[in-house]
Amino acid sequence: MDNIKVKDKEFSIFIKSNEILIRVEQVAQRINIDYKDKNPLFLVVLNGAFMFASDLFKKLTIDCEISFVKLSSYSGTATTEIVKHLIGINEDLKGRNIIVVEDIVDTGITIEHMMEELKKYEPADVKIATLLLKPEKYDKGYAIDYVAIEIPNDFIIGYGLDYDGFARNLPDIYKIV
Repeated sequence: MDNIKVKDKEFSIFIKSNEILIRVEQVAQRINIDYKDKNPLFLVVLNGAFMFASDLFKKLTIDCEISFVKLSSYSGTATTEIVKHLIGINEDLKGRNIIVVEDIVDTGITIEHMMEELKKYEPADVKIATLLLKPEKYDKGYAIDYVAIEIPNDFIIGYGLDYDGFARNLPDIYKIV
């Protein structure tokens, strides 16, 4: 499907699933090299990053662990600029190598909140892996260490990303028309 309608919005194909999987594998290869013999803990930000995390984990060959946190700053097609901490961190992070897994980084509000929260747990280090980065929107000081795909400032859905809870199940990524 090249064009779809979700609720009241029209979307067109933007990134096909085969391209997504190639880019996810490239990120996994870099992490495999950088974290050899380190056993990092991946903190996956729900709900959007679940598909990225699943495909990423299938390509990791290192010893590692995974956990999930839920943060949100979106309502409809726009950021609320307020991060809601919905589900917290239950693991002991002190001295651990942490990799935060995000679906998309645009303004960086969620990343900034997450990084500030993680400092309290005294990890050895924290890196950020994201499927998508909007470099023209990102204005926070934290490095985004692993980026699968850079995109322009379009509203997108699919491959875990949603519009009011819909379209997360699409294997491709679509942008709003």
